[in-house]
Amino acid sequence: MELALAPETLARWQFGITTVYHFLFVPLTISLSALVAGLQTAWVRTSDEKYLRATKFWGKLFLINIAMGVVTGILQEFQFGMNWSDYSRFVGDVFGAPLAFEALIAFFFESTFIGLWIFGWDKLPQKIHLACIWMVSIGTILSAYFILAANSWMQHPVGYRINKENGRAELTDFWHVLTQNTALAQFFHTITAAFLTGAAFMVGIAAYHLMRRKHVRVMRTSLRLGLVTMVIGGLLTVVSGDRLAKIMYEQQPMKMASAEALWDTEAPAPFSIFAVGDVDKGHNKVALEVPGVLSFLAHDNFYEAVPGINDTNAALKEKYKDTVGLDDYRPNIPVAYWAFRWMMGFGMASFGIGVIGLYLTRNKRWIAERLRTAPDEVPRLALTKDRELSPFLTTWYWRIAFLTMGFPLIANSWGWIFTEMGRQPWVVYGVMPTSAAVSPGVSQGEVITSMAVFTTLYAILAVVEVKLLAKYIKAGPPELTDSDRNPPTKIGGHDRDPDRPMAFSY
Repeated sequence: MELALAPETLARWQFGITTVYHFLFVPLTISLSALVAGLQTAWVRTSDEKYLRATKFWGKLFLINIAMGVVTGILQEFQFGMNWSDYSRFVGDVFGAPLAFEALIAFFFESTFIGLWIFGWDKLPQKIHLACIWMVSIGTILSAYFILAANSWMQHPVGYRINKENGRAELTDFWHVLTQNTALAQFFHTITAAFLTGAAFMVGIAAYHLMRRKHVRVMRTSLRLGLVTMVIGGLLTVVSGDRLAKIMYEQQPMKMASAEALWDTEAPAPFSIFAVGDVDKGHNKVALEVPGVLSFLAHDNFYEAVPGINDTNAALKEKYKDTVGLDDYRPNIPVAYWAFRWMMGFGMASFGIGVIGLYLTRNKRWIAERLRTAPDEVPRLALTKDRELSPFLTTWYWRIAFLTMGFPLIANSWGWIFTEMGRQPWVVYGVMPTSAAVSPGVSQGEVITSMAVFTTLYAILAVVEVKLLAKYIKAGPPELTDSDRNPPTKIGGHDRDPDRPMAFSY
């Protein structure tokens, strides 16, 4: 019981709760900003009001999401000083550099232009206002890149040296930190997964309205945009995940072996579909495997060996016996194993539903003709040009598509759990054990108190977030005003009373 309540364990629980909660908002922020920018671009180019209504609808949901993301992100940073002061003191010179760039460049870039976009609907010309939301999108991507570069340094530390006089890590090559292959691969995988997430969010909400026969013209366009993005994002997520897995095998072989519950070195190495293992004895009791697939994931062939957990653990004990001397270099095997499967399972399910939906709705002309003759009906999904899907299957696809909006969020959460838990017992891989990173003067009671406060606050924010999203999702796209239809042609807005308050976009 004492071990379960140790400050290190509690600090890890607290950081895990706040990180997973914060990351629910990050992929939606990244993807929705770009999707909203794309819809607004379509409106500027075509003057079709459905794109403007879609821009305002999805833009409102984007603003709710980014507000929650900023709040939870700021609170998360407090923990580096609260619970992980030894970590901050040891690696602050290195880890703090990309985070400083994120704050000074990406965040201010993002926050400045989002302010112009929110309040500039009746102040800025169309193209300048459009440029603002594109700048916001670029800012979110830059922000993700700097943060992922910092995390990638924890996974694979480069560009630093240890100053033995003061016992600190010092930055020697910032460019190497930013451009190492771990950072590039992790960024590519995270961004593609983010677009899969935003697309599923868009598809789910569009399916909800189409199932209710509401806002059909706007939601049909949103559905198609979401489905195309889901398929492209899903494909790129698979490609980027394969690349990241190969890098993971090279840099953290224990994480790869743990992800597959591969206890002993095998050639060829199998991919595990299902396993029940005995961690104490170091073997699987039950195993359902596909031969050779893990060798392909690690080596691009089906015959080379992949080191198992037992051999890798023995090698790490020998390697670090004079410096670290931990008794066990294995992460929590069941968590790593199942987190990897939940990540892949929910991610691939989202991709599959996107492929099915894109196939079923491929005949846009047929759907448009259907709407012109029967505008109050749900647009039927066509199997062929002349034969429609049965109402029963159509209804079930809408329902499944609605549920799918949560699948990538689950996959993202388990992906981060796998990434961080699979690295254990290191906080900086091969350099600093997690046990050496916690704040030495923080008691169990203090960590429990701060964890209870943070968790309660996040629960309240979750209720607020869900209620706000539900309210505006149910309301649907707004009706347009004359001001919306006739944006200003010069900076300063329409000719009107100069003392009139600045209009808020929503």
